[in-house]
Amino acid sequence: MIVACERSDMSSSVAPVLRERGRRPTGVALLLHGGRARSHEPATRANLTYLRMVPFARDLAGQPGLLVAQLSYRYRGWNDQDPVKDTRWALDDLRRRHGELPVVLVGHSMGGRAALHAADDRSVLGVCALAPWTEPGEPVAQLAGKSLLIAHGDRERWTDPRLSYDYAVRAKAVTDDVCRFEVHGDGHAMLRRAREWTRLVRSFVLGRLDYEPMPGWIANAVREPSPRGLRVPLSPGRGRRMSRD
Repeated sequence: MIVACERSDMSSSVAPVLRERGRRPTGVALLLHGGRARSHEPATRANLTYLRMVPFARDLAGQPGLLVAQLSYRYRGWNDQDPVKDTRWALDDLRRRHGELPVVLVGHSMGGRAALHAADDRSVLGVCALAPWTEPGEPVAQLAGKSLLIAHGDRERWTDPRLSYDYAVRAKAVTDDVCRFEVHGDGHAMLRRAREWTRLVRSFVLGRLDYEPMPGWIANAVREPSPRGLRVPLSPGRGRRMSRD
């Protein structure tokens, strides 16, 4: 049985909203959507950036014991790190209502950037950053002791895969648990190889939260030295549930 509910910070006229699926959770996947560099237009669940995360939420919602929480920010823009503030609010709210559960952050584009910045939260075990927006010199110290998986398409036009590679290289200096996949033939919207993106997210989330063994192809990528483990082609079929390689 899946129970869906929404939570909002009602102390403000413009508030973040958290939609949850799951019951009796032992772990949490917190999904963070993309956005713009600057905008104070209110974010809504009708925005395409939010809708891009819905297939991941639906896929993960079938896992018993996993609470899938999908955040809608106050604003559509990064502004002064507004999505990071909203992510921290969501983590505090989840902790207050569900206790000290382990969390994996899954973020796309601007949501990937927010996830990377919020990785120092005590509940966060790992970050799955999909086509993340990263800038030169972004901090990595907050990833110490965390797991990091980055995936980027090679037909990307909105965020720079070279910068996510540079970020992964620098992150490897503070945590050994880093891998990065290159999704050949796909771009920012993650539509051409949607099944592979979904399987990748599912495999990492369930593996990091110990619902399933971490697949060998992810574990092997983590063990590979730079640059091999940070430029791993995402092969078709990787992440299928029956695979335990």
